[in-house]
Amino acid sequence: MGCVHGKCCSRYPPPSDGGSVDCRELGLSRSKRKHILTQKPLESTPVPSHNFTLEYSVLTQRGYYPDTPAKENQDSYCIRTQIQGNPSIHFFGVYDGHGQYGSQCSNFVKDRFVETLSNDHTLLDDPVKAYASAFASTNQELYNSEIDDSMSGTTAITVLVIGDTLYVANVGDSRAVLAVKDGNRIVAKDLSSDQTPFREDECERVKLCGARVLSFDQVEGLKDPNIQTWGDEESEGRDPPRLWLPNALCPGTAFTRSVGDSLAETIGVIAIPEVSMVRLTPNHPFFVVASDGVFEFLSSQTVVDMAASYTDPRDACAAIAGESYKLWLDHEIRTDDITIIIVHIKSLPNFVTRVASSEINVSALARAKKGTSEISPTTSDVHRCVGNDFSHIQSCQHVLSMRNAAIVVPTPACQGSVGL
Repeated sequence: MGCVHGKCCSRYPPPSDGGSVDCRELGLSRSKRKHILTQKPLESTPVPSHNFTLEYSVLTQRGYYPDTPAKENQDSYCIRTQIQGNPSIHFFGVYDGHGQYGSQCSNFVKDRFVETLSNDHTLLDDPVKAYASAFASTNQELYNSEIDDSMSGTTAITVLVIGDTLYVANVGDSRAVLAVKDGNRIVAKDLSSDQTPFREDECERVKLCGARVLSFDQVEGLKDPNIQTWGDEESEGRDPPRLWLPNALCPGTAFTRSVGDSLAETIGVIAIPEVSMVRLTPNHPFFVVASDGVFEFLSSQTVVDMAASYTDPRDACAAIAGESYKLWLDHEIRTDDITIIIVHIKSLPNFVTRVASSEINVSALARAKKGTSEISPTTSDVHRCVGNDFSHIQSCQHVLSMRNAAIVVPTPACQGSVGL
């Protein structure tokens, strides 16, 4: 959703080397006919530690903003294979910029985050801790850069593949989704939870930091500001709750975590990621990493259904982007930027020694250490960790840093387990 300044883009931009395409070329999004994107070679990378391969495609599309046709795409993405020179470690990330300098912010974070993560010598020992450290460092670097991040920033959804394990770190409202075979069905399982004021825990956290949480109708006096009038994201997505300073009508962010947004940081918008971990099995055919422009009008299940109907991830990316674009224009006078990565998991063997899907093997790669927390093993093979456990703090506290006095408050140590 972004900030009140929105994301302004041009209609039907020409293709770029990064995979951006003209939406007129997408045609009927549900058609199985080949798309121009398929003229590009299908990318793949092996995971020799567990004898399988990742095949992937990415598409990024500028949105349509009729009032500001010259605005550039504020989304960016990063795909980096063989992290630290290890052929079994790969990285996929999508960054959704917002604000006047959103494009600069998302591109800065795209470049610096993966470098910082790659250079962390503790990455294999504790990926969760390395993730949290990389976000904190990148957030600080952005603040110290020449980019004005006071009212601009970026969300980030990233997937780190280490052998047969996915580590998903989320800051903001973009999303990662895993496809799971369940009999004759393929079920979508969210690997991230959108960090917005619709979430009660996030709403209460930012309120403790001084944020006013109000929709536009409440700000404009059309609804009582003292009564929470918004429902869930599906029913109230057109006028979502936003964050405002105590005595000013800014910044108006519709998310509760991001990189940058130094003004919003003073009311609780933080760059601390929520991290989930899942061990892959042959019942996991692919995963999707995408900006919120994809999910505004498409559910996770619909995206997975569409992706599953194509054998080539390039065609799937084109179809989903085209359908998203179409639905935006069916409901709005503009569209958001749209970025999607689809990664097929090919030929993952079903080792006898593999942990059954009804169990969790908490390995040394994800053990809880100082600054991280982890749920206890349950009957799920996905669990969530939250970087920096402040659950013992009872009220909002100021944390001294090189930035303005940042405010960090408790978040529940872990989300609930997600059964697969």
